[in-house]
Formats: sequence, structure tokens, C-alpha cells
Amino acid sequence: MPKILLIEDNEMNRDMLSRRLERRGFTVVMAVDGAEGVAMARSTQPDLILMDMSLPVIDGWEATRQVRADPVTAPIPVIALTAHAMSADEMRAREAGCDDFDTKPVELTRLLAKIQAQLVRVGKA
Repeated sequence: MPKILLIEDNEMNRDMLSRRLERRGFTVVMAVDGAEGVAMARSTQPDLILMDMSLPVIDGWEATRQVRADPVTAPIPVIALTAHAMSADEMRAREAGCDDFDTKPVELTRLLAKIQAQLVRVGKA
């Protein structure tokens, strides 16, 4: 089963999304802020990271840059999750190193398609 690291500070969002992903066969590990997320990316070696961009301690943009700067975690696909749906927000996320971008509230079918595409791209599907 592919392992997803969900980095999300909102407990309700974290709970809802993790349960929905687990029901679809994913193993989900979670972090509640950007610093914990970067550390967990290194320690748990997930197949994919779902990165909230509005995080405490280190925001999602900086956390993504740190994931990309570490040779151990650099190959892991990162999908940005944000309530900010402007094209400039997507561009900023991609410039930070995100492989894809999705908006909140999460539309599960759309997000699952993006997760699958990234897992196929890196040979983890």
C-alpha cells in the first residue's frame, strides 16, 4: 500500500482526509506543522506528501523547499493543498517545488486522480 504523509494543522481536515484515504487502501502518517512534516518526510519515507500550505512553525512553501533540498526526500512527490485558489498561489506552490496543486475543500475524486498520477510518475503505483 502506498504511504502518504499528510501535513495538515487543522484536526478536522486531518481526520476527515486521513480516514477517506485509508478507506481507499493508503497508509497515512500525519504531521501537524511544517517542521514536523519535514522531519517525518525524512524518517518515514512516504511515497507521496500532501502539504497544507498554511502551516504553523514552518509554512508549506518553506517546508516543501526543505523537502526538495534534502537528497533523501527530494524525489518524493508533493501535492500542495490550500484554500487559496488563485493562479498565483498555484504558481508559488510549484516554484517552491510542489509537483501538483489542489484546493480545499478537498474534492476527493479529483485529489485521488492527482495522487495516482504522481504515484505512477515515480513508479510507486
